[in-house]
Amino acid sequence: MALNWGIASAGKISHDFVNALGTLSDNDHKVVAVAARDLNRAQEFAKLHEISKYYSSYEELATDSNVEVVYIGVLNPQHYSVAMLMLENGKHVLCEKPLCMNEKEVRKLIAYAERKKLFLMEAIWSRFFPSYDYLHKQIKNGNLGDVQEVHVSFGFPLEDVDRLAKKELGGGTILDLGVYTIQLCQWVFQQPPKQIQATGTLNSEGVDLAMKATLTYSDNAVATMETSATNKLSNQAVIKGTKGQITLDDFWSPTTLIDIDGHEKNWPLPETKHKFNFMNSCGLRYEAEEVRKCIRKGLTQSSIVSHNESLIIARIEDDIRKQIGVVYPADA
Repeated sequence: MALNWGIASAGKISHDFVNALGTLSDNDHKVVAVAARDLNRAQEFAKLHEISKYYSSYEELATDSNVEVVYIGVLNPQHYSVAMLMLENGKHVLCEKPLCMNEKEVRKLIAYAERKKLFLMEAIWSRFFPSYDYLHKQIKNGNLGDVQEVHVSFGFPLEDVDRLAKKELGGGTILDLGVYTIQLCQWVFQQPPKQIQATGTLNSEGVDLAMKATLTYSDNAVATMETSATNKLSNQAVIKGTKGQITLDDFWSPTTLIDIDGHEKNWPLPETKHKFNFMNSCGLRYEAEEVRKCIRKGLTQSSIVSHNESLIIARIEDDIRKQIGVVYPADA
């Protein structure tokens, strides 16, 4: 039986998510409704993606009895309230990263989802790419030896993009780009860092345009991260072990990797009906399929992006923000 999706927001990432869903079987996934604050936008989205119902409020989506799970693609500061609304109305939730603005909100959202016995996952889509699965197996099997270093960077000229530059929209590279660098480090080391040291540059709104951080783990393993909204960085992750290294280019959505032997491995993505807004967005199909499998098994979380993992990531984000001096209204 197909999993019935509702889509909260008719923005660019929601378009990409629904477009990616279109590459999966109609017997497994079906989008039955979309909601946006502007009815015209919801209607246009529904027409493009052949969705039967469209709403001008998230409340209407939340009370649609045909919707099983909601994909939340709203702006960062709205994640908590919209996700909570869906959970209150008995919907499972896949919420774009960052799950919430801080650890406090994440903790409350998770506690409520667990109390209601509903599925909740932060949409860290990177982890569901076949390349991430391969990397994990190479580490687990000992083929990399003892992993000692991770170096990862993520940066593009984005300082004129409102969602990244404005505090009221939950801007800053830590929540927008840093969540990806953080999750990569956590994917490799599978434990919270013992120490975090961070520096950054803020804009006039008080959100970070650049960040550098060093995360120290047990056995003196170290991860260095860098994000930037002013410059294009290497945008790769290098994982170094005592037996060699693995490199992920475009590490947040990698369809290739350079293996320990220096050879490239490829996992091509399928063609889609519409064009995407963001690079390799067809890979959103992987996380969608994970959600379906978990819900059909009666699970309330995924082992790949668990509730505890989202809490650790939020805690690291909070720590880095505190060191740099980025404060949001939600922190009050």
